[in-house]
Amino acid sequence: MNVPLWVWLATIGAMIAMLAVDLVIVDRPWSKKSGPREFGMKQAAWWAVFYIGIAIVFGFGLWFVVGPGIAGEYFAGFLTEKSLSVDNLFVFYLIMSAFAVPKKYQHEVLLVGIVIALVMRGIFIAVGAQMINAFSEVFYAFGALLIYTAAKIVHDHLKGSDEDKDFTDTFAARMVRKFYPVTEDYHGARMTVKLDGRRHVTPMLMVIVAIGVTDLMFAVDSIPAIFGLTQEPYLVFTANAFALLGLRQLYFLLAGLMDRLAYISWGLAVIMVFIGVKMILHALHENHVPVPEIGTWTSLGVIVGVMTVTVVASLMRSRGKVGEGEKSGSMASGSSEK
Repeated sequence: MNVPLWVWLATIGAMIAMLAVDLVIVDRPWSKKSGPREFGMKQAAWWAVFYIGIAIVFGFGLWFVVGPGIAGEYFAGFLTEKSLSVDNLFVFYLIMSAFAVPKKYQHEVLLVGIVIALVMRGIFIAVGAQMINAFSEVFYAFGALLIYTAAKIVHDHLKGSDEDKDFTDTFAARMVRKFYPVTEDYHGARMTVKLDGRRHVTPMLMVIVAIGVTDLMFAVDSIPAIFGLTQEPYLVFTANAFALLGLRQLYFLLAGLMDRLAYISWGLAVIMVFIGVKMILHALHENHVPVPEIGTWTSLGVIVGVMTVTVVASLMRSRGKVGEGEKSGSMASGSSEK
């Protein structure tokens, strides 16, 4: 797939324009005196649907301009990155809770986190594309990394390590505290403030540092995953960009459902193992070993199927727990009346 420079520039320009619209329109307060406003569920839902709709329209544009094969690779990559992003939102939720970020400032923190993620993933995409072009053996490493990541996801999920982790006392947070004092309270959306003649950093900066480090770890996992579905840098970039755009709206939409998506980590682990095996088979095929390769549409079907089963099973489990809670509550009420 030969993508002209002007197409790259136009695509990047469009992404920047959408971020600008997100910042100017979505975050615009009702008045200059009102300041930042809290993000409502209805507003989050409309904007989440808007960004997902743009990503789908872009995919069908690829279908008509380039062909169904390229479009299939894009959709498989987009669904994988979006699924990973939903799992990442859970960690963002824990970070926000650990630092007690006021709700009206959370969307600003998420916007900075998305910009950092776009930059980091852009760097990883450029490096990954060069490595793949240099030697196909890198697929062995990428495949092994994904299988290891899947095992780590399951291990962390079983131990509940994310829930128990203190995000306010990470290595990055300690390094910041080593050089600057940190205020106890937030000072609006400001990251630094001068108190008693000395420069202090606010918890807002600490949150952004924590999310930035998290973005780096996520990029290490997500870029090899999408390279297992397509080796076209343009598709890798656009799938990642569209998966990240609208992520903060999705955060507020799913914030109340975090506990209900109990099996999403299991689904992502299955997808990562599948893509890891796919990459290893591709590397073997490139080295003239007679092994079957997994096609794009098979990959897309597996990803859609696994995530559908994961979400449906999670919601059924959650509904069952709610039903049990209501039943036990009614029984307790009945016994107290007696």
